Amino acid sequence: MAVRVALVLAMCLLPAMVAAIRPAKSPFVVKGRIYCDPCRAGFETPATTYIAGAEVMVLCRDRNTNDVVYSKRGWTDSTGAYTIFVDEDHADQVCDAKLISSPHHDCKEATPGRDQARVVLTGYNGIASDVRFANAMGFMTQDISSGCAEILKQYQEFDNEN
Repeated sequence: MAVRVALVLAMCLLPAMVAAIRPAKSPFVVKGRIYCDPCRAGFETPATTYIAGAEVMVLCRDRNTNDVVYSKRGWTDSTGAYTIFVDEDHADQVCDAKLISSPHHDCKEATPGRDQARVVLTGYNGIASDVRFANAMGFMTQDISSGCAEILKQYQEFDNEN
């Protein structure tokens, strides 16, 4: 009788313990957008367009050695948005979304300071959702488009009001 009780107890508890310690298969989703800056402003403006087919990568490095321990590529959709599913928790690592390439021949230069975005890929930080939003990243055109002077002047006028 005791053997049967122990066997039933083991059959009930063992699967629950295995499920509790097994890591999730896809615990995080990294989302963001890639844009083209025709004004070379360094940020999104009304002239900004979003790039379909741009390549982006999530890259995680060891905090101590700076060695790459995880990477996964993704591409933007028709709205310039990307979604990358990350397989595991990266609690002790520094992770970034990084620009790789733009399919637009006239908008290929990465904007300094907007070519990567830090993402926190751990469940041990108080964030309830598994979705992580990266800041928008961008490329610039070689030449400033017409109409940009008026757009940038609006920003300057707004700044002078304060």
